[in-house]
Amino acid sequence: MGDQKDPKPKEDLKSFEERIVHQFHVISEDVISQVKQVAEGVINVNEKLERFREEVKFEIENKTQPIAQAVFALDGKLEKTREELRKEIHGARQELAGEIQETRQELEKTRQELRKEIQETREELKTEIQESRREVLAAVKFSYAELDRRLTTLENEFVELKRRVEKIEGRSVS
Repeated sequence: MGDQKDPKPKEDLKSFEERIVHQFHVISEDVISQVKQVAEGVINVNEKLERFREEVKFEIENKTQPIAQAVFALDGKLEKTREELRKEIHGARQELAGEIQETRQELEKTRQELRKEIQETREELKTEIQESRREVLAAVKFSYAELDRRLTTLENEFVELKRRVEKIEGRSVS
């Protein structure tokens, strides 16, 4: 009768195994929950980045639109001035056949002044555009740097979570 084994150690092992499996389920559910939170954080960062890109695009369009309108208006004025000059020249030729040379000289002077004014206006517009561009680029660089810092922080926190999970798994396995 000494050959029969005591059923109590099997029950203890089974109970111990059930506790380990239960603890594993609890830990794995917590890890899954934390991974889901990190994934949601990444999705939120992506959404914020996309919104930021749209905002920057909108700001750039808003800042360049007045410049484009000014150039368009200047082009219209220039075309109007050209047309007026053509009419004036034609009339002057018909009216003042003897004074055409004098009129030509005056018109050349006017053209040079207009060219000078146009060139000055172009230079001013180029300068303003460059300044606006630098400001926008500086804002974009700052924003990207901030996003990069936040992303790096998230990555570090994720690595720390991973290390903790591995540490917890190491404890539960031991």
